[in-house]
Amino acid sequence: MTINERQDQIIDDIEPLDDWMDRYAYIIDLGNQLPPLDEKYRVPQNLIEGCQSRVWLNADMTPDGKLVFSADSDALIVKGIISMLVDVLSGHTPREILDADLYFIDRIGLSEHLSPTRSNGLLAMLKQIKAYALAYSAKQP
Repeated sequence: MTINERQDQIIDDIEPLDDWMDRYAYIIDLGNQLPPLDEKYRVPQNLIEGCQSRVWLNADMTPDGKLVFSADSDALIVKGIISMLVDVLSGHTPREILDADLYFIDRIGLSEHLSPTRSNGLLAMLKQIKAYALAYSAKQP
């Protein structure tokens, strides 16, 4: 599934939920479905700076040149947000990730319903994902 197809699927799943409490519940549920993060990745260098909550993000490259992200957070909504980002971007090449227009964040109204500190955290998560993609793209022939 492409990045845009996955974004469209998230939009289709969330748009019918009119109430933001229902949308938050959906996002929290997505976070609860995130596979547990291996303890070896719960290290200071995987903590995302700029998040009020603790968010760990790790990236590995598969033999076929795709990035696979794993993540966790100690805050429920933040865990749901990082879960959506991991879901949309994992399994794609660094170039696809760097070129991606992550329109689903605005389309589901997430950016306008987050507190300023959570919005800053979301930007920090996106920045770290792009930094991983940039670093791995530099390693590719």
